[in-house]
Amino acid sequence: MKKVLALLFVFVAVMIPVFANGTGETSSVTLTLSEVHTEGYPTTLADYRFAELVAERTEGRVTIDVYSGGTLYGEETGSIEALQIGDLDFARVSASPVASYVPALNVIQLPYLYRDGDHMWEVLNGPIGQEMLEEIQASGSGLVGLCYYDAGARNFYTTTPVHGPEDMKGLKIRLQNNPMMVDMVELLGGNGVTGIGPNEVYSAISQGTIDGAENNWPTYESMGDYEAAPYFVLDGHTRVPEILLASENVINKVGAEDWEIIKECAKETQDYEIEQWALREKSSEEKVVAAGVTVYQPTAEELAEYQSLMAPLYEEYGAGYEDMIEEIMNTGL
Repeated sequence: MKKVLALLFVFVAVMIPVFANGTGETSSVTLTLSEVHTEGYPTTLADYRFAELVAERTEGRVTIDVYSGGTLYGEETGSIEALQIGDLDFARVSASPVASYVPALNVIQLPYLYRDGDHMWEVLNGPIGQEMLEEIQASGSGLVGLCYYDAGARNFYTTTPVHGPEDMKGLKIRLQNNPMMVDMVELLGGNGVTGIGPNEVYSAISQGTIDGAENNWPTYESMGDYEAAPYFVLDGHTRVPEILLASENVINKVGAEDWEIIKECAKETQDYEIEQWALREKSSEEKVVAAGVTVYQPTAEELAEYQSLMAPLYEEYGAGYEDMIEEIMNTGL
């Protein structure tokens, strides 16, 4: 009798996890998420919110450990490669490197494509944006696009006032190592400078190596660049969203039911991250304005001039996607 009871106990102990999620998978699994931004950054806060929702909705069957500040992978390209081979489960990355697998993502990065942030989110939450997310998994890259996060708009900041494109002539502007961005500045009459790291921008401006740079509000403030380049023009030339990625291997690790829960939780964190980004932007703006920075909002005519100068760039980088570009530009009109 004791032997029968012992066998029954073992059977129950083994089967309870199976019945717990109805998939035949083990009852609990710990997954990893890589984030290059620091603690307290809007995307990092969203990562933790994602982990919290998943643990809650799966009743503890799925736990996600968030590693911020690049402690797992210091570069987003490295985290993408880790996702592909199954060494990592989730990563928050910019849409830029993901365009290597879904070329259409290059379109949503074109300069002066959006009228404002609301326009961008209408596109990303609509058919175009959602189809791009689906194409990530369909690309055979081993990646799955879960949702978009906000990264704000990139704006120019300089040592001299800039209103319209005519004020950009001859200015040396630090840029990311991106040919399209270099072409953008040259079309505006400036000179694009690459090879300067984000931590070197302040000294490069102070030493006169460059006349300015471009980035979002939080970076402008947190890096202290506003002290060296106190003129900030809200031209919003690019709005490149972030993407929360998963490795396809996660699907097999958690089973069908919990995979659906994970996808739903990711979608929910999108609005949360957008809210956190708005708060961070406001805080950064208030700090630099209080420090004496001059902020200029271009007129509609000036913005139209910025955009019109991009025609050659659109022809080169938007080739083959003309209909999509037109659809994006007309969204919400």
